[in-house]
Amino acid sequence: MTAQRPVEILGIGMTTAVGLTAPTTAAAVRAGVSLSRETSVLDRRFKPIVMTTVPEADLPGLSPALHATLGLTARQMRMLRLGGPALRESVAGVDRVDRIPVLLAVPEPYPGRPAVVGPGFLQQLAVQAEVPFHLERSRIFPQGRAAGFAALHEAIERLASGSDVYVIVGGIDSHLDLHLLAALDLEGRLRAERVFDGFIPGEGAAFLLLSSAGKAEHLGRSPSARIDGAASAEEPGHRYSEEFYRGDGLDLAFRRLFASTAGAVQTVYAGLNGESFNAKEWGVAYIRHRERFAEGATIEHPVDCLGDTGAALGPMLVGLAAVGINRGYRRAPCLVWCSSDCGGRGAAMVSGAQGREVR
Repeated sequence: MTAQRPVEILGIGMTTAVGLTAPTTAAAVRAGVSLSRETSVLDRRFKPIVMTTVPEADLPGLSPALHATLGLTARQMRMLRLGGPALRESVAGVDRVDRIPVLLAVPEPYPGRPAVVGPGFLQQLAVQAEVPFHLERSRIFPQGRAAGFAALHEAIERLASGSDVYVIVGGIDSHLDLHLLAALDLEGRLRAERVFDGFIPGEGAAFLLLSSAGKAEHLGRSPSARIDGAASAEEPGHRYSEEFYRGDGLDLAFRRLFASTAGAVQTVYAGLNGESFNAKEWGVAYIRHRERFAEGATIEHPVDCLGDTGAALGPMLVGLAAVGINRGYRRAPCLVWCSSDCGGRGAAMVSGAQGREVR
């Protein structure tokens, strides 16, 4: 695979349970702050489900222009309220946002259930955020945790070809959905008193304003970091498949990424959420590519603080890595990866802006 042309991160926006902006979220994660707590939602044993959610008082209300929207579900409304502030933060002070498309990672449908959001969600997000981005060139990626890496790969291709000068890549998700929580509870996947191989559901949104090298000055900005490449793959033996699970999907995503990027990985931002299922494939992928990891490479797993933020996790981890590299407390290059519940697997490499890595 030929090397991808690096792209620069010009803006980062986040809404999480531990911070309502990218800087506050990064500081809280660095400090190990966690706001997991019992909710009013009960599991099948009539025990409160522990979640990591954004306090209701910290979220804006739904835009009045969307109140009459037919078919808007509670989960979609929650996602819009999470996404609006994060999208605004990522493009604050940018003129002519109407020329910039959004490539948005959203939840994958639970097996046997309909899609969580439709194409109209992008228009609703623009209304909620009051950010009139380029709708016609925007696109939704409904593949869950790994969706952000597919979006990043397309953004890199668009910027390299010149079809777009700037691209926004983002992700939004929320597990605060009664039907979803009930299904996960029945599978024994929610962390609880007697469930140790489970995860703590979370929610959040993250957006990255990207450009090809040398375009930052046109927006009056300095890049905080760069993305050297992104790759996606499919795992045949995923959680809901009847195929044998060998961890080949994440291995292939790493192989594709490493074929187009250079340098020994100094830091890993892992999409581990507390479940052993994806921890096993991380072990497989690491062993198969251990020559690409520097001795003493560190592993960060922010889900410990954020909860599992689903489709928002990929862009969120890339943003956290960028902040850490830019501020000098994380070493570059940094490998970021996530695995979806179904087949999606993805990875990206983040380095210091203009080649100034922290070592």
